[in-house]
Amino acid sequence: MNTTVLRKDADVTTGPAPADAQDPNRHRPGTGAVAVAGRIALYVLLTVVALGVLLPFIWMLISSVKDDRDVFTVPIQWIPEEFKWSNFSDIWTRVPFGAYLGNSFFLSVVITFLQVLTGSFAAYGFAKMRFPGRDLLFTGYIATIAVPWQAYMVPQYVIMQKLGLVNSYTSLILLQAFGAFGVFLMRQFYLTIPDEISEAARLDGLTEYGIWARIVLPLSKPALASLALLTFVNTWNDYMGPFIYLTDNRLWTVQLGLRAFIGQYDAESAMIMTGSVLSVVPVLAVFLLGQRYFVRGIATTGVKG
Repeated sequence: MNTTVLRKDADVTTGPAPADAQDPNRHRPGTGAVAVAGRIALYVLLTVVALGVLLPFIWMLISSVKDDRDVFTVPIQWIPEEFKWSNFSDIWTRVPFGAYLGNSFFLSVVITFLQVLTGSFAAYGFAKMRFPGRDLLFTGYIATIAVPWQAYMVPQYVIMQKLGLVNSYTSLILLQAFGAFGVFLMRQFYLTIPDEISEAARLDGLTEYGIWARIVLPLSKPALASLALLTFVNTWNDYMGPFIYLTDNRLWTVQLGLRAFIGQYDAESAMIMTGSVLSVVPVLAVFLLGQRYFVRGIATTGVKG
């Protein structure tokens, strides 16, 4: 005879758990309201911080359509009495601003291409190849980042002068085509790529150049975009380099061209602001085009030491 014993504490339900069991905070007073209030406070704080960061740019944008006498008024006149839109048309005729933009674009593109090329190539050797003294050499190379540029600025200029490269783009390109930061950034990303991929490619007969060009580079688009964006912005905004090596007005970059509005006794402040706004547009466009890869590249570098 079959007998069945039922325990009093047995769980005879097979359906989903009650709502109270699923959400232990359901009956806590004010839990949902506190979460919503905290989220709102966070958004307000982030908005205030963002406005604080954008405030100088907003002031520059407004000042670009003011008259010179209204730029540095105290207190700041956020809404000008008269918008001088002609500043954006006058600047092209006052100085060869288009040529300055073209010079900056040429230097930025060439230096960015060379830095990405040399940085990625050197980083492959430090990350995927084994040779005596590799880590020591890499440490010494990266240590140069800590040396301020002002410490070797004069020796660099003397070398360029001896070679007859002063007042030419060649001097700036040679000095900025190699960068320790780019090597460090690319190496950190290459370390996240499994070594088994390179080993398999070697077994298939690929050379180190082929592995770098056909396997490693296609996998490194986020890091390459990050390095390219950082280098482009740094080169575009560079003032001291062109100021030291470029003396011919026809070779000036946009940063030097803005100095043309500073006279002996006065400065055309509105024109300077107008030129500054126009000089930001290419950088902003490059960033908007590459921001997706830039964020991914920064997030994935430095994962492995």
